[in-house]
Amino acid sequence: MHARTKVSLLVALAVAIGGHSLARSQQDQNPYRLKEPNQQKLCLDCHADFEQTLQKRFVHTAVKDGQCSSCHNPHVASHGKLLSAEAGQMCESCHGSVVPGNAMSAHKIVADGQCSTCHDPHASDNPGILLARGNDLCLGCHADLGKAVAEARFKHHPVEQGCTTCHSPHASEQSVGLLKSAVPALCVSCHKPDTATFAARHMKYPVASASCTSCHDPHGSSQSALMLDNVHAPVATRMCAQCHEPPGSPTPFATRRVGYELCQGCHDDMVRTTLAQPRLHWPVVGADGCASCHNPHASKQANLLKTDTVALCRECHADTSRRIEGTAVKHAPVADGMCSACHSPHGASGVYLMDQPNIQLCGTCHDYQLHSSHPIGETAIDPRNANLHVDCLSCHNGHGTDAKYMLLAPTNVELCTPCHSKISR
Repeated sequence: MHARTKVSLLVALAVAIGGHSLARSQQDQNPYRLKEPNQQKLCLDCHADFEQTLQKRFVHTAVKDGQCSSCHNPHVASHGKLLSAEAGQMCESCHGSVVPGNAMSAHKIVADGQCSTCHDPHASDNPGILLARGNDLCLGCHADLGKAVAEARFKHHPVEQGCTTCHSPHASEQSVGLLKSAVPALCVSCHKPDTATFAARHMKYPVASASCTSCHDPHGSSQSALMLDNVHAPVATRMCAQCHEPPGSPTPFATRRVGYELCQGCHDDMVRTTLAQPRLHWPVVGADGCASCHNPHASKQANLLKTDTVALCRECHADTSRRIEGTAVKHAPVADGMCSACHSPHGASGVYLMDQPNIQLCGTCHDYQLHSSHPIGETAIDPRNANLHVDCLSCHNGHGTDAKYMLLAPTNVELCTPCHSKISR
């Protein structure tokens, strides 16, 4: 082939490729082949009120660039507001890195893809297109914490600076609770444990490696030194060595005795009474003893419980908690998180750690004779098992069921015929 002809063919091929690339680029920029390539202008023709949104101080980049179709399908969609996908998925396609793969904790609303709980997807007058500024945004959901902070006599300065001083709003690779780093590393970034004052206030124990939140409330407290609301007497009187080895020992945080024996020194009556019970709650005699449920230093909860009763019991009785959460009709004490209304948390004379037979226990709140004349008690033998007598739990579940009155079956036929077979069809 003549050289001039080859050159002509190459030029023509290059022009063709260039033209195709240009067309492809234009298609990428205008995937719906809109008559008006400027999507923002086209959309505003109908959504004129959106013009005010564009005047806000912080505008989502995609909105600013007029890429409405990067999130919305202009024709039809299976998701609300003509979104091309679920809102969370839409955000993740560009902002997936806000939750690292190795995150130790993630904000639940972020994990659930509810980004619009905090962010306006279009524009806002707040940085990060947030719906509100600073703590006002966080306390919109964490109202109980906000109330506690407001009522606290002593404020923690970082809280006043903003929640994000200590917490990462999306996720944390370093710690639980969305903390930017784990305790005590987070605390000692401000508090200097190598000072004489710090050492004296902590009775010279090397607490720089301890859990600060076992004594202090990082959000605020009405107790001095931001101590938790309820302080164990030896801690309040700075008698740490009453329970721990001396501060200068090789193991200063080791306790002088293990398990319940450590507590028995002061709570002898309680321990003796508990150990005399026919049935013990196993944590009492476990390796951690009383510390299985109680914080030996301080707590927000009464009786120095580690957390509220429901959460504490759920740690071991998760299956029971799940069943209760799924029932439609809950026993009032259960719904109110008062497990100890029926169960003795240390030990008891009866099964299920109940101190009384269920007929007597239930009778403390319910007058049996007012609602039924069905025979119960020791003279009423259960036809299903001659070793048992009929009691409240023969027909009711003490926690709750899906049937009215917490009955074990939804209809009288299903409930009664297992015992009264003569009336069954």
